[in-house]
Amino acid sequence: MPRDGWGPAHFRSRHWSELLRGRSDPSAERERSCVVRAMAGWGSFYRGEGLEEEEEQQEEEERPEAVAEQRFSGRDSIIFLVDASKAMFESDGEAETPFDMTIQCIRNVYTSKIISSDRDLLSVVFYGTENNKNSVDFKHIYVLQELDNPGAKRVLELDQYRGEEGRTLFRESFGHSADYSLGDALWTCSNLFSDVHVRLSHKRIMLFTNEDDPHANDSAKAKLARTRAGDLRDTGIILDLMHLKKPGGFDISLFYRDIINVAEDEDLGIQPRESEKLEHLMKTVRAKETKKRALVRLNLHLGKDVALSVGVYNLIQKAYKPHPVKLYRETNEPVKTKTRMFSGKTGSLLLPSDTKRAQTYGKRQIVLEKEETEELKQFDSPGLVLIGFKPLSMLKQHHHVRPSQFIYPEESLVRGSATLFNALLMKCLGREVMMLCRYTPRRNVPPRFVALVPQEEELDEQKVQIAPPGFHMIFLPYADDKRNVDVTDNVPASQEQVDKMKEIIQKLRFKYRADSFENPVLQQHFRNLEALALDKKKLEQAEDLTMPKSEQMSHRLGNLVDEFKQLVYPPDYNPDAKAVKRKQASDGQTEKRPKVEVSEDELRSHVQKGTLGKLTVPILKDACKFLGLRCGSKKQELVDSLTEYFNEH
Repeated sequence: MPRDGWGPAHFRSRHWSELLRGRSDPSAERERSCVVRAMAGWGSFYRGEGLEEEEEQQEEEERPEAVAEQRFSGRDSIIFLVDASKAMFESDGEAETPFDMTIQCIRNVYTSKIISSDRDLLSVVFYGTENNKNSVDFKHIYVLQELDNPGAKRVLELDQYRGEEGRTLFRESFGHSADYSLGDALWTCSNLFSDVHVRLSHKRIMLFTNEDDPHANDSAKAKLARTRAGDLRDTGIILDLMHLKKPGGFDISLFYRDIINVAEDEDLGIQPRESEKLEHLMKTVRAKETKKRALVRLNLHLGKDVALSVGVYNLIQKAYKPHPVKLYRETNEPVKTKTRMFSGKTGSLLLPSDTKRAQTYGKRQIVLEKEETEELKQFDSPGLVLIGFKPLSMLKQHHHVRPSQFIYPEESLVRGSATLFNALLMKCLGREVMMLCRYTPRRNVPPRFVALVPQEEELDEQKVQIAPPGFHMIFLPYADDKRNVDVTDNVPASQEQVDKMKEIIQKLRFKYRADSFENPVLQQHFRNLEALALDKKKLEQAEDLTMPKSEQMSHRLGNLVDEFKQLVYPPDYNPDAKAVKRKQASDGQTEKRPKVEVSEDELRSHVQKGTLGKLTVPILKDACKFLGLRCGSKKQELVDSLTEYFNEH
């Protein structure tokens, strides 16, 4: 099952910068004045820039699918339930104890959440301590941090318990006890979720322990733990086990197989091995902590009366540097921006009903009412409509126009969707065909043609899923998106030169994985913010993995590069020498006329048919220069100039 992107390479929202309350402009309001607001270009119009924030929010709430999405909306919440018994603090000769690995792992999740989703709620609870602190006053359970947003103070608090000094401080502050009840610990976590007054869409408890049978000698406590775990399952709280290394191995079948539960769209499968290293523990936690969040949920219509429900997921999303938050100089409070419209003549405040929208077309200002602009944006009801099937061989690489998305059945919305989806997937895989569909994600978004490419499920050696079964949704170009590119004639290479380059390519081949390379600019930016927020004395430098490893490449290639140079370049070739500019002809009066890809007759035909707008801007500019017309910067101006010229001639 696909998941949202996680980890340091996926940063989308506000984060450390909110912890560093800098200085900003003291103005807390911006006011604009205008009479009639002209609509922006169609591109920005479709992106919603022509709508007021209130109107956009109201339209979002009125969507039919918004009702179905209410159960998926809200904040993610995670409680880290950590075993604090003595066994977690013992080491078998290695530097890291299970407790050190756990604290480091939780700290990494905190810093990742601050960067990627700072509105999520996190909490840390210890069980097996001598001291206790919880709302129900259970013995040997200590709530270190309540469910709240991650922040720098919380990260610094976790840092106190790292290393040898941290373990000593923990022992002095909390102590250890083996007389705990796991059922009481689970009940405490349930109360933490209940005390939150915001909507929670994703409630999860991560249990860190290296004890595979905590209540081996107390059947009453074991029964209570199973009962509490069942109560959590009934209330929609997911309990995950992050089992750590234990001498002799961790046997999950002794106790925990009866109490851990999985989400409705997950499969327990074969229990993976216990975590021995921090890297393995982080990989396990990251795979669980990120909720599978669909971009949109809609119906896939296979015919007039046949439809199934699917979720659309983003597998890749570009990471950007976040925008800085403007603060009020006096109090460091975030500044709120308000937009108001005033009449340019009278200066009076204008209400939304006092304004209209306009679109300039052919030097005329077309004024539209609000209802008309909304009607222009309504194309079709959201959904995927099947058009037909085509062989996979017909999908070419040059059809790629944007990153693909992934669709997976939503059994919770339409019962039977998973069965029908799986049957459709198996048939497409068997016949090696793709589905062509019309895709409308929202009512105000223009439809696109997409190709649904089937993907078979992949499992590793431990029968753990590597790639989920489903369809990749490839966005196909329209005819307007295709361009004719002039291919210049190149000097053909000899067979000897081609063979030598093949040897070089073979030597430099490596297995590429996108998740192995992080954006060095983003990484350094967030490390700088983290260092300031946590008062680090030494700034950590991010490693730039995009830089080529020149020494290793030279060692691999040996003399192949010199041999290739001898075959291709002349003997006196110097790559470091500056290129000599060619002298222009002495006769400066002759000016080369621009090359026109479309003849004058073809331009006249386009004007008569009204299809001049299908030509590209460079072609239109060359045509205007060729005819001696004024060249504007916008496409519409070029079209108007050519239309006026051919109407007169």
